[in-house]
Amino acid sequence: MSDPVDVSVAGRTVTVTSPDKVFFTTRGDTKLDLVNYYLSVGDSVMSQMIDRPVLLQRFPNGAHGSNFFQKRIPDGAPDWLHTTMVQTPNGTPSRALVVADLAHLVWAVNLGCLGFHSWPVRASDPEHCDELRIDLDPGPGTTYAMAQEAAAATKALLDDIGITGYIKTSGNRGLHVYVRLLPTHDSVAVRSAAVAMARELERRHPTLITAAWWKEERGARIFIDFNQNAPHKTVFAPWSVRALDHAPVSFPFPWELLPTLRPHDMTIATVPTWVAEHGDAWVAMNDSPQPIEPFLDMVRRDQGAGLVDAPWPPVYPKMEGEPMRVAPSRAKKPKPDKPKPKKPRTDAV
Repeated sequence: MSDPVDVSVAGRTVTVTSPDKVFFTTRGDTKLDLVNYYLSVGDSVMSQMIDRPVLLQRFPNGAHGSNFFQKRIPDGAPDWLHTTMVQTPNGTPSRALVVADLAHLVWAVNLGCLGFHSWPVRASDPEHCDELRIDLDPGPGTTYAMAQEAAAATKALLDDIGITGYIKTSGNRGLHVYVRLLPTHDSVAVRSAAVAMARELERRHPTLITAAWWKEERGARIFIDFNQNAPHKTVFAPWSVRALDHAPVSFPFPWELLPTLRPHDMTIATVPTWVAEHGDAWVAMNDSPQPIEPFLDMVRRDQGAGLVDAPWPPVYPKMEGEPMRVAPSRAKKPKPDKPKPKKPRTDAV
């Protein structure tokens, strides 16, 4: 094992142990390479992650090894770390890391954190959600080309209602569209906005997109996973690195690249150069937060048409207005009425 390396970042010194440990096998990228990647795009990372609680996905032996999710800051963590109390979807409290600066990120990478899963709130204002996340989920029978088409349809809908959206790769097979919101509503309201978006996209593109929560109803269509906006849900953060051997990045990119960009083109080896040459495609996101009202208008329209809420994930308590939380094929069907027996005739001769 190589000797530890001290990294000076954000006014602190963070020790990186085993810096030469290979984390990604395709090119032999090491733990220190991963640290240097985050430092190279540090301004972009912090514009999205600063003051956000994060769930750590740790791979102590690199992307090819086993992993676990860590909600709680471990014992022995440095006293300068910023933390906050969060809840998991089932209501379990835990003290999570808050990304206050790049030193916090480097500290987590040293623990083997490859994936940062961020909350859609700031630690300084946990009651108000400032992100709507439209998760274009390419399930069985679909292709990345279909996800690209669904993303273009999403942008067209956002344009129609006067909202600016920003797109990124998921780092794997999907695409994510983000809307920076004014922090005026909680995650329940933002989830309802995501449900309305999904339903409208399905209405416009019924053979391409589905808002069906139950897999048996989706078919070979791109699912808009509205429940990624449910309270206490986290999503793979922008600029984070997926635990795949070629080290792909969840990469924010300009809309004009949508037809040509492949999901695994952007890695820790290619992203820093691209950003240095072209800049951060999301640089203006925080300058113009969007109102949620156009989305809530769609929610009210659906409610007026008699649509009820969409199902919530099973870890959540039963929510007000939620339909029966059971797959249609398993729902109890009403028994058919039995025919009444005929009364014998009394006028027979």
